[in-house]
Amino acid sequence: MKRGLVLLALIAAGEAVFFLPFVLARVFRPTLLDVFGITNLELGTAFSLYGVVAMAAYFAGGPLADRFSARRLMALALLATGLGGVVLAGFPTPRAMNLLWAFWGMTTILLFWAAMIRATREWGGQSRQGRAYGLLDGGRGLLAALVATASVAVFAALLPRDAATATPEELATAFRGVIWVFTGMTLGIAALVWILVPDSTPAGEAGDPQDPENPQTVQKLSLSGVRAACRLPAVWLQAVIVVCAYTGYKATDDFSLLSRDALGFNDVQASGIGTLAFWIRAAAAIAAGYLGDRIDASRVILWGFAILIGGCLLIASGVLVPGPAWMLIATIATASVGIYALRGVYFALLAEGGVPLAYTGSAAGVVSVLGFTPDVFMGPLMGVLLDNSPGLPGHQHVFAAVAGFGAIGLLAALAFRRVTRAAAQPD
Repeated sequence: MKRGLVLLALIAAGEAVFFLPFVLARVFRPTLLDVFGITNLELGTAFSLYGVVAMAAYFAGGPLADRFSARRLMALALLATGLGGVVLAGFPTPRAMNLLWAFWGMTTILLFWAAMIRATREWGGQSRQGRAYGLLDGGRGLLAALVATASVAVFAALLPRDAATATPEELATAFRGVIWVFTGMTLGIAALVWILVPDSTPAGEAGDPQDPENPQTVQKLSLSGVRAACRLPAVWLQAVIVVCAYTGYKATDDFSLLSRDALGFNDVQASGIGTLAFWIRAAAAIAAGYLGDRIDASRVILWGFAILIGGCLLIASGVLVPGPAWMLIATIATASVGIYALRGVYFALLAEGGVPLAYTGSAAGVVSVLGFTPDVFMGPLMGVLLDNSPGLPGHQHVFAAVAGFGAIGLLAALAFRRVTRAAAQPD
């Protein structure tokens, strides 16, 4: 039960820290654009500034995670992120939004990300790495689905019976209520982490200072783990895999807007399509994690990229519109399966790639510096493609680009399998 509660806290924290920076926009993107009076490019710029700060934070956060307690780092990150929600509820100007997302880039990454990855790897042990990361991301997806479904219900309840007739003032009031719900949950889960996650130090610090055969060692804050991780070819291939998979994940921000532009859905219906992806994430990530423990995470990665490429090419082709709504929705669901299967196992590659446990935080930081660069470029890229080609053509261009990244990721996964198997062969 204790292990289960720790995993529950990791799952809740792993999703709650991104409620305000990303989940809110993913579910309510059309409403956010209208209420804040901004364009896709302006929102993408805020995401990009988040990514710029995050790049430096990923690098610095790895050594922090290898030195300090995950409980303290994660609880502090959630508290600071939740306080940013108070600012967001005031509907800041585009300039203030840029500063807010940059602040969130520090709180969610520097203090949180590598600490969560390391805590999850330690929870999984030697033989359950795929399961650990699959349960983490699948559980995060389930929580996001529940929260997104509840928030859409709250949003609909705060609007007139016919959402299409809502005035701008009524939309703004309803959306502010959703922001407060997300803010309260983030702060509440900060307390949950503090209560449930043990205040243990990273591996390598434990010991008895009075026992000369088992002395206590103090893990100093240094870059030795970063240097060791950089010498492993598998780490760099894993980084390429993550950047290509994460590009697909960032494109899920477009699902709700795609449904409005292609199918004529209203704001509540479009938010429901955004929520559908979260439910798929829960099932796909958990299944991928368990499958990864049976047949290798890298093989699941290959299948995930193949599914992602197929779904994105179907959307990009334009053959689904005009046509029955269920065909486009089914294709969105299929692409989501590939995207979230990849998310469920791509950090399980740390163990498959031979990264020592003591350097998990540092290796995760190295992988993330390159792997999450879509936080920098994907928002502006989507903004330019969508704003320059209004309607369906802009969405086609977005998913054509994602399919291209998927092909690169597929090649990187093949190379990863070749490198790791060559390293495992005896001399």
